[in-house]
Amino acid sequence: MATLPNCPQCQSEYTYEDRGLFICPECGHEWSGEEVSEKEAEFIVKDINGNQLADGDSVTIMKDLKVKGAQGPLKMGTKVKNIGLVDSDHNIDCKIDGFGPMKLKSEFVKKL
Repeated sequence: MATLPNCPQCQSEYTYEDRGLFICPECGHEWSGEEVSEKEAEFIVKDINGNQLADGDSVTIMKDLKVKGAQGPLKMGTKVKNIGLVDSDHNIDCKIDGFGPMKLKSEFVKKL
């Protein structure tokens, strides 16, 4: 017997399949198997060279970056430790020594 996925709304393990849909008897939610596989797809962030980044990685800035409200730009070669990945336009959340909290685009960094 195949293992059925838990309900994406209430996480109930008592789901059943009926005519190509998964149904949760506890909350009444119905969904197709395709919806689950799309939601479970991994969020992938790649650096300037195409290397996959992960939370906690260290990166180097590969271009001088102007920062609004700052006295000077972030210089090329600045090392950033312990990055966090977020699903937005600026997909790296980090804290830069001497600069403070910052959001960066992955297209301007290289993995160390």
